[in-house]
Amino acid sequence: MALFYMQGVPIGWVSVMLAIVASMGGFIFGYDTGQISDILLMPDFKQRFAQCATPGDISTCNYSNVREGLIVGLLSIGTLIGALIGAPTADFFGRRRAMQIECLVFVVGVIIQITAVDSWVQIAVGRLISGFGVGALSAAVPMYQAETAPPQIRGSMTATYQLFITFGILVAYCISIGTRNMSGRGSWQTVIGIGIIWPAILAGGIQFMPESPRWLAAHGHVEKAERALALCRGVDPNADDYVIRKEVEEIRAAVEFEKNTRAGWLDCFRPSGKMLYRTLLGMSLQSLQQLTGANYFFYYGATIFQSVGISDSYVTQIILGAVNFGCTFLGLYVMERFGRRIPLIVGGVWQSVWLFVFAAAGTAADPQTNPGIGKLMIVSACLFILGYASTWAPGIWILIGETFPTRTRAKQGALATASNWLWNFLLAFFTPFIVANINFQYGFIFASCNLLGAVVVFFFLYESSDISLEAVNMMYNDPACKPWTSRSWAPPGYSNRHDLIEQTRAAEQHKPLAGAHAEHLEKAGEPSGLNGGHTEYATKA
Repeated sequence: MALFYMQGVPIGWVSVMLAIVASMGGFIFGYDTGQISDILLMPDFKQRFAQCATPGDISTCNYSNVREGLIVGLLSIGTLIGALIGAPTADFFGRRRAMQIECLVFVVGVIIQITAVDSWVQIAVGRLISGFGVGALSAAVPMYQAETAPPQIRGSMTATYQLFITFGILVAYCISIGTRNMSGRGSWQTVIGIGIIWPAILAGGIQFMPESPRWLAAHGHVEKAERALALCRGVDPNADDYVIRKEVEEIRAAVEFEKNTRAGWLDCFRPSGKMLYRTLLGMSLQSLQQLTGANYFFYYGATIFQSVGISDSYVTQIILGAVNFGCTFLGLYVMERFGRRIPLIVGGVWQSVWLFVFAAAGTAADPQTNPGIGKLMIVSACLFILGYASTWAPGIWILIGETFPTRTRAKQGALATASNWLWNFLLAFFTPFIVANINFQYGFIFASCNLLGAVVVFFFLYESSDISLEAVNMMYNDPACKPWTSRSWAPPGYSNRHDLIEQTRAAEQHKPLAGAHAEHLEKAGEPSGLNGGHTEYATKA
């Protein structure tokens, strides 16, 4: 049943399909993000919802900073609330059912928007309600992917969420350029209305995917958890497979331990078990992802490129979206090949350099009267997006799924995601005001934030690639492990992380290991976090 082998470990086709289907939640987010930049410039939309000095004369129609900020930014207020609601929803209904409910909420918001005639408030309220669904999905999807993906490809599988965000942005740009010359309301209603298709695909497709094994085990469905895990690992669900039994036993043991220490929201802020540390780390990384400046280009890109003298800003947006989408494929490889820490540190520095160039060029001369400056700014923006799409864009969503322990993963993930949406709103709302005052010097602020992000990653983020979610929790609670040395950390009973992969391969092939490796395999069969050498770390969580 294995679709392919990676590092000697079988990967089931269900794992791949699950990641793709669930990532439609990211596509929904990306599509909604990408459409608004172009819609704001469409003549019919502008005549209906902007402020016109002479009714019917589009040349006199302009948005006030407040109106433009609310139309763009209220989506993010909805997503902030949705992210916080998404945690208890995913825990109560299960990961799959929660996603289906959230898709329905998004559709309601879309219907409110496309039925608007001349009320900009109705558009803003519709985006607010759609935001509830997008925010809840942003908490549920990465968590669901991380809980079902094999450790060897967990980074790539979780990063597909970000890949689909970029794909959604690109599709929105392409549809917008196809409808911009349509007469009447159809120009913008078509773009918004097509958004109903994407949640329908997610809600229907996820019905045929297995539930999270960790959620099933937490609710007493151990046999269903074993079957779901077997499907994801490419193993016959009816076979008595050693690898599956061992992993399910580790999950069951961890769940039993966590049930005896039931977690509420306050537990996310307790110093013990590095809970507060990880909550603040997750919130900081999500905030810093917004402060990279990527959404400055995605929300207001068409307006930005108009201001640098580009005659067709729609086309420039598509180029930027294509770079974003294409480079995210590179990110899938980078996050698996180099881990989490190195790409984020290098990416932060790279992004900072090109934002400094972008801001310096726009500040040094007027890009509208200096075509060379305008071209340099576009190239700088594309090179910034190249770095962002291959490092910070997928990397932060991966970490949200794998940094927190199972008992508080939904809540801590929701808090981290909510901080992302809070900054998303603040940037969307205040950007028109800031740009009106300092124009392209805004880029210097984002460049500095990128450098800050690289520093935070170096000093505070642990390397979580290539180990199970249970082992990640042990690593954070090992007093001998520091963030800058965490790449060399391995679970008790293993000499290194590669050794962990060897044990899994040997168990899959039912072959004994020679010498000291045999001792490691024996220890690997013990339930993680409750027996032997694991107790010291598990009891701190």
